[in-house]
Amino acid sequence: MNTTDFTYLINNPQEINKEHTKQLEDVIIAFPYFQSARALYLKGLKNHDSFRYNQTLKTTAAFTTDRSVLFEFITSSFFTDDTQTPEEIDVVDVESIEVIHKKLADTSITSEEKKSIEFLEIGKPIEFKNDESHSFNEWLQLSSFKPIKRGQKTEPQEEKHEEKVDLVDQFIAKNPKIKPIKKEAYNPMVLKNEPIDYNTLMTETLAKVYLEQKKYKNAIKAYRILSLKYPEKSSIFAHRIKAIKLLDKN
Repeated sequence: MNTTDFTYLINNPQEINKEHTKQLEDVIIAFPYFQSARALYLKGLKNHDSFRYNQTLKTTAAFTTDRSVLFEFITSSFFTDDTQTPEEIDVVDVESIEVIHKKLADTSITSEEKKSIEFLEIGKPIEFKNDESHSFNEWLQLSSFKPIKRGQKTEPQEEKHEEKVDLVDQFIAKNPKIKPIKKEAYNPMVLKNEPIDYNTLMTETLAKVYLEQKKYKNAIKAYRILSLKYPEKSSIFAHRIKAIKLLDKN
């Protein structure tokens, strides 16, 4: 990709096609800290409903100094504007689902599980709104920790992680009391610690985040809360809960 093409895409991000996306991927491999290229690459994946978008968003956040800027970018009309036709989107959806099925082939998923994956639209780009910073922060967290089986040989990195987790567990178990540092010259004003009502933070996007992270119990709880918040959509959420339970069972 030359400078002229890159400049054109900056001014016309809606024109990014699959070939451009591949070229942008090559650019960020060569220049991993090229923020503009990463932003355009994200837009290219979003334009084509790519199953790689969600994970790439995490990677982009890791290379971004100020994540609030990234959040403003992906929730802006500049980014969310999509000129695709429904026919194009349908084709991409099928391709994404097929790729997901291939990745999960070694788990021998059943036809019912495949239907659940399709119904829940697992793998499709998560679309955050500008008032869903909590959901965005939840998505950037590690999806899950694999339990370490005692008695089995572990890799050096796993052993280090295990040691850190054990140290944290020991620290919590001791329930230590940390004394505040006394500073006579500085008397900060104590703010009242208001309890956070997490129910108000619950959105369909956050439920989708939990689902993509395979936090199925959290996703089920999220949809139950949403059923109470939006009773007119309770039947839809009930079907989603049923599909999630099937995935969680297997």
